[in-house]
Amino acid sequence: MEHLPPACNALNASLPGNRRQRDLGVPPFRGTAVTELTDEQIALRETAARLAADVYAPKAAEWDANRTPLPDAERERLAELGFLGMCLPSEHGGGDADLLDALIVIEELAKAAPTAAFCVFEANTGPARVIDLFGTDEQKAKFLPPIAEGMATMAVSISEPDAGSAATDITTSARRAGDGWEISGTKRWCSGAGHAEQYLVYARIGEGLGARSIGALVVDRDAEGLSYGPQERLMGFRGIPSADMFFDGVVVPAENLIVDAGGFGRLFTAFSIERLGNATMSLAIAQGCLDLCAAYVQERRQFGKEIIEFQTVQTALADIILQVEAARLLIYRAASKAGRRWPETLEASLAKCYANEMAKRVADTAMQLHGGYGYSEEYGIERRLRDSHGWAIAGGTPTIQKVRIVSEYLGRRFNQRS
Repeated sequence: MEHLPPACNALNASLPGNRRQRDLGVPPFRGTAVTELTDEQIALRETAARLAADVYAPKAAEWDANRTPLPDAERERLAELGFLGMCLPSEHGGGDADLLDALIVIEELAKAAPTAAFCVFEANTGPARVIDLFGTDEQKAKFLPPIAEGMATMAVSISEPDAGSAATDITTSARRAGDGWEISGTKRWCSGAGHAEQYLVYARIGEGLGARSIGALVVDRDAEGLSYGPQERLMGFRGIPSADMFFDGVVVPAENLIVDAGGFGRLFTAFSIERLGNATMSLAIAQGCLDLCAAYVQERRQFGKEIIEFQTVQTALADIILQVEAARLLIYRAASKAGRRWPETLEASLAKCYANEMAKRVADTAMQLHGGYGYSEEYGIERRLRDSHGWAIAGGTPTIQKVRIVSEYLGRRFNQRS
């Protein structure tokens, strides 16, 4: 990323010199053998942290309590700052940024309010990247500019009642109907269902079994024959809509076919990008817990002294720091090597699996360090604990990632059906 979007430069210029990383709750980045942030990336990080601290942190608890989706005005703000098109091509309104740049922004926003970060997550690591990487020039020109401009959000629709981890068991079908495609079936656990303007729908094209007949098409929210179930009331992910989707002979234009039958491998290659976005959301939860704990243990006094003076507290905090830094290194390694394309499957699965499980452990330890205060909604720990479990389920569970890790490491495929 050669320079920040103009709106980012304006926001960053207003940041007082004495209110930099430490005051914004951004731990200084010291560089590693894996990667070092450029000056532009550091400025980008500070800009996102400023936005998160000033705008989203004060609203996070209310959005969570009321299950409020991100308001349109905030999506427009993110677009104006250039955050929604960061990784999309410049000829279609994007910023030509590397994947790591987007992950930096996602982490800072998600530390304050996952609802705000989710919009950036979807635009830069979600289904729009499938179109960016595998769509035709005409498809890119049609679908990507509205996403970069904040005029549309595209969600991915994969899971079904009987096809979750076994994604190749999907039965939703797409068949030729005149000059277009007719889609029939049911989708479940679609994040954004009923709210996103468009959906990248995985469907079975043709009569083949397993992965070889699966492709993906774009469907508009208001397409005739498409309906939605009631919004799920989830333990976490509050403010991120989720519902069933019912396709009753939904017809879409022929040009909305993004990946034809036989392209399942390409779809899941691109899905490795989303897994790094997912891992970063988990990292943000853990870093947020670390920030809260580091402050709390130096303020809370028991037996006449700060509780950080107790060795058991020091050990617990050290464990959190170790785990957070290890997760960041795994994510940054995978993202740095990916550049603008996709990460290696093994590295993406390592990062997601570790970050997901790490966030759950860290949030639980943070609650223990806060004692009764951690159990209260007021301190924000219980919200992070709830959200940590959601990210571990979404996008391929840690158990599935471990199967993938062994498969990639050994260069073997394991049949789960035998």
